[in-house]
Amino acid sequence: MKILVTGNMGYIGPVLVKHLKKNYPEIGIVGYDIGYFANCLTDAGVLPEVYVDTQVFGDIRHFPEHLLQGIDVVVNLAAISNDPMGKKFEEITMDINHRAGIKLAKMAKKAGVTHFVFASSCSMYGAADDFPKTETSELNPLTAYAKSKVYSENDLMPLADENFVVTCLRFGTACGFSPRLRLDLVLNDFVAGAIVLKEISILSNGTPWRPMINIKDMARAIEWAAFRKADNGGSFLAVNTGTNGWNNQVKTIAEAVGRAIPGTKISINRNAPVDKRSFKVNFDLFKKLAPDHQPNYDLEDTVEDLKTGIIAMGLKDPAFRESQLIRLKVLNRLQENHLLNEKLEWSTL
Repeated sequence: MKILVTGNMGYIGPVLVKHLKKNYPEIGIVGYDIGYFANCLTDAGVLPEVYVDTQVFGDIRHFPEHLLQGIDVVVNLAAISNDPMGKKFEEITMDINHRAGIKLAKMAKKAGVTHFVFASSCSMYGAADDFPKTETSELNPLTAYAKSKVYSENDLMPLADENFVVTCLRFGTACGFSPRLRLDLVLNDFVAGAIVLKEISILSNGTPWRPMINIKDMARAIEWAAFRKADNGGSFLAVNTGTNGWNNQVKTIAEAVGRAIPGTKISINRNAPVDKRSFKVNFDLFKKLAPDHQPNYDLEDTVEDLKTGIIAMGLKDPAFRESQLIRLKVLNRLQENHLLNEKLEWSTL
């Protein structure tokens, strides 16, 4: 069996490929990544790509069809991966997250791939904190990133059949330590701020709701989707992926970090404009379909995971929000140094 993981050199990919190789050593893993963040290593004992059998560098917008020969499962993680990047690179976000992903899925089906796993997002529910949203709730995407996930799910649905099982995992906000840590995610940022600055600054009024999931649990969910039978959820499945206990308001998340890291000052911008990106999510369907792959990490566990990792990497820079730990800053610097062009393609050196 062979699995292709696109976007394997980002935040989630290193954790996923290690999980797969540890649990299925006989499986061949092919990594495919453009390499934007390849050098953004954080306390990595080894290069994470030692867990893939073949690493290919390339742009998903120009994916070489021949790489799909002999592949059984495609896991598509490749994406412009958060709202600030999506706002600056809106059309590129649609190209990479949506159009290129659908083109890849069509090629995969043609090549005989049996399972296609898409990293979707609960952000598609948008302003939706009135009650926990189920998979049949109205979608209200507010950002380019969220819209790209909605469009992708819509276009993946007609491709699915008994020979091409498609699973769209609607993840909550990712968190947890990685060999390529990101600090542009709410919990990760709070833990770094508490350790380095002894302060957590909440830019909103603290009331928005966020469902979250540890990336180690994301890896377990992707494992489930890669082997899922069509009679367990259907040939096409879009499923909220996480656990009901992980619906928290931002201020509750900050308070949990403060308890784990004593002496942390928490400041809330009570005069901030209302953050419409607030949503509660119901994860009952995922619990029913994947009882053996439910999240192992809760909020407190993940805070400790991040605390241990961030201390071990020796983070002391008070300006860490300007560093390579923030993905938009990495892309900006690559463009400023003329290494990436306006389409985020590698420039000719």
